Amino acid sequence: MPAIRNPAIKYTQLFINNEWQNSASGKTFPTFNPATGDKIADVQEADKADVDRAVKAAREAFKRNSVWRTMDASERGRLLFKLADLIKRDFDYIASLETLNNGKPYAEAAFDIECAIGTIQYYAGYADKVHGKTIPADGSAFSFTRLEPKGVCGQIIPWNYPLVMLSWKIGPALATGNTVVLKPAEQTPLTALYCAALALEAGFPPGVFNVLPGYGPTAGAAIAAHMDVDKVAFTGSTEVGKLILQAAGASNTKRVTLEMGGKSPLVIFDDADLDEAVEIAYNALFANMGQCCCAGTRTFVQEGIYEEFVKRAAEKAKKRVLGDPFNENTDHGPQIDEEQFTKILDLIESGKKQGARLACGGKRFGQKGFFVEPTVFADVTDDMRIAREEIFGPVQQILKFKTLDEVIDRANDSQYGLGSGVVTKDINTAILFAQAVKAGSVWVNCYDHTTSQTPFGGFKMSGQGRELGEDGLHEYLEIKTVTIRIPQKNS
Repeated sequence: MPAIRNPAIKYTQLFINNEWQNSASGKTFPTFNPATGDKIADVQEADKADVDRAVKAAREAFKRNSVWRTMDASERGRLLFKLADLIKRDFDYIASLETLNNGKPYAEAAFDIECAIGTIQYYAGYADKVHGKTIPADGSAFSFTRLEPKGVCGQIIPWNYPLVMLSWKIGPALATGNTVVLKPAEQTPLTALYCAALALEAGFPPGVFNVLPGYGPTAGAAIAAHMDVDKVAFTGSTEVGKLILQAAGASNTKRVTLEMGGKSPLVIFDDADLDEAVEIAYNALFANMGQCCCAGTRTFVQEGIYEEFVKRAAEKAKKRVLGDPFNENTDHGPQIDEEQFTKILDLIESGKKQGARLACGGKRFGQKGFFVEPTVFADVTDDMRIAREEIFGPVQQILKFKTLDEVIDRANDSQYGLGSGVVTKDINTAILFAQAVKAGSVWVNCYDHTTSQTPFGGFKMSGQGRELGEDGLHEYLEIKTVTIRIPQKNS
């Protein structure tokens, strides 16, 4: 589908109670094009006062006799289907807006929008299929459960997959009858705001879906600590996730789901098809310029094929085309902002200093925007910073191993446990690895094959709770047990 190189910026205000509003403080903040560093627009900046307004609207929409709470579940599904249809109608514009604000190549942005549409449709279909159970409880009683919405849900999403992450959050929340106050990342607010306009057009009642662009320490913190927010869902760094968990516990002990950092292992055995293994590892790391929480950054390669793998991995990375993300030949865009750009280059320098072998890349690309060359390090050891810290950039670390037992222990030697992968022709090796690795997802002879139907989330400090699939629905539901005494007939 054709890209729109200069998409018009239509919405820059806060969206509260189905109305476009300025921030209470009158403050705005700039949003930038990471490919050039140029400002795109000034956006209204939400803070605590605006969160209060949005939560009040969401709480009103969640009242027992409100239009939203008394709406048929099937009608909620129809509204979500309508929203998906409107995103599809404006596909080219939304994908172009994503590329402009995020910097990812247009083909990747288009793929993301397709995924977002699919996720919203998936949960739309689930809206009238959420139900409890009848229970053969002991005693003279009839017991059953009801699955009810949690209430007002604060949702804080990251900048790496703006519309995809929005769909992961609002899909299950709205399908189950909750109301939403969503804060997009300050780097990428534009597609979330446009989606709010589409939700209004689709016919969602006032207060059901609110969007507040702003900063984490102000707007995000206010959502996490708000006494009238019943649940908060967050995707982002482990550092911020800990703060959200603390704020939730210190306020009303609201329910929390967290999807946080990763340092995911991809293990390649010497029986693998080498070209296929290089391709899997390449996509596992360099997709979205390495800005993926479950990226396969620790590439463990068995010693028998190690040197040849390093050679081919570097050759493939060198062919990656960097540049204008609107150019159809470009497959590698910029990092999101200067902060991430500087962090990545610092970690690359640490790899050089700590003795890793630089096989390719390792520098800034160009003089404008936040481009980092695709970088491959070989001879990486487990104690190096690049092997332990989440880089969130296009830096592949290749480590050598000998045996299955050894690599399982090394793969698990991390504070994170989000994704993992194994490439082998031996089904026994694959099953043993899948059972032993401490990670929320294990991909065998593929990587990051995440779909609307498959639960996604992390072990250890990669998070708690799950998104996507049926399991993602239950993060937005409370279980209510109803027990009715059955009178015994006198004999």
